[in-house]
Amino acid sequence: MIIKRFEDLEIWKLARELYKYVFELTSREPFCRDLRFRDQMRASSGSVSDNIAEGFERGGNKEFTQFLFISKGSCGETRSQSYRAFDSKYITNEELDELLNRTETISRKTLNLVKTLKTSDHKGIKYD
Repeated sequence: MIIKRFEDLEIWKLARELYKYVFELTSREPFCRDLRFRDQMRASSGSVSDNIAEGFERGGNKEFTQFLFISKGSCGETRSQSYRAFDSKYITNEELDELLNRTETISRKTLNLVKTLKTSDHKGIKYD
């Protein structure tokens, strides 16, 4: 199956949901008053889906793979920030668990996509 739009990728959909969840959590008191941390966590979680989209739109497997690794790194950053948010008492233990589950799932599925791309005969429109 050839995916023609990044919006059809499961990992992009999961990353979009991650951002929405982070946005919801960071909009509440007292988290929303910690502007630097709030913005940093929103940026890292948004970067997960943005890098998937940018890499896909570049049109070649090599570049897509590179951006998937950047996305995976942003996912790890969001996971680390989740612990900081919990330690700062901005989120509950249940919310931390939800963030950890989401980020670990996205990270695992991203790595699986990278493995698939490396073994795929389809090389994208750039044929790299």
